[in-house]
Amino acid sequence: MAISLSKGQKVDLTKGNPGLTNIIVGLGWDTNKYDGGQDFDLDSSVFLLDGAGKCASEQDFIFFNNLQGGAGSVVHMGDNLTGEGDGDDEVIKIDLPNVPATIEKVAFTITIHDAEARAQNFGQVSNSYVRIVDEATGTELIRYDLGEDFSIETAIVVGELYRHNGEWKFNAIGSGYQGGLASLVHDYGLQV
Repeated sequence: MAISLSKGQKVDLTKGNPGLTNIIVGLGWDTNKYDGGQDFDLDSSVFLLDGAGKCASEQDFIFFNNLQGGAGSVVHMGDNLTGEGDGDDEVIKIDLPNVPATIEKVAFTITIHDAEARAQNFGQVSNSYVRIVDEATGTELIRYDLGEDFSIETAIVVGELYRHNGEWKFNAIGSGYQGGLASLVHDYGLQV
């Protein structure tokens, strides 16, 4: 049975699941009724962070135009342009033992593509979640439902995996940002 988290909760991932090596991080969402005449395209991105919380290079920013990072240990499975249907909208696979030792945190974000031009924000999005699944068994280990706490935000840091005493833990963050992907990229130490 999956551990269901609330905003701000932290939970052990590998210590309580001995032998866990490969995980799937699934992110999902639905758009509310929207009549702006524009497509509504949400994107998941992953930032591989050092001890200072920054990306060492652009290769540590994984998204629809750069699908792999961390020496191949983190793989984004591709962009879902509509978010239609049930289940995970975008998926990231992580080979935990092969994440380079220089990576202290793996941050998962969701942004709205071209949000300002399309006058879109997370107030128009519902049922957002992140879940972590054991790739070998298909068992859902952790789930964090973000709730409806957002209104004008165009980017969300959903959560992060982080190393602690040689084990991986998960932190349910759920922090909203204005300024979309560009503000996240800047905050994580990269140039737009």
